[in-house]
Amino acid sequence: MVDSAGLVAAFGSATSHGDLAGIHLAAPIIAIEATPDGRGYWLLGSDGGVFTFGDAPFYGSLGGHPPASPIVDLSPAPGNDGYYLVSTSGGVYTFGPGTRYFGSA
Repeated sequence: MVDSAGLVAAFGSATSHGDLAGIHLAAPIIAIEATPDGRGYWLLGSDGGVFTFGDAPFYGSLGGHPPASPIVDLSPAPGNDGYYLVSTSGGVYTFGPGTRYFGSA
């Protein structure tokens, strides 16, 4: 579980791999997504900023270049070699060698 400041709380068998405690954020954190093996995760900011922990690879982000509409989700690519960001307007952003851009709304 993650809050808007990027503080992560692990429950049950989940493991915390770190968080953004003490870091000033340009936008709130809106999602956490585990890596396929569960040994890491990405934190996603509404401005498209991506923060990695554990074995989650970093392939880039929209941090510093916010989109016209807020980002609402991050989805890992098959094989854990990239991820997709999706905005409220239907925009799709691809990062990593395992992603392909097929268009957006």
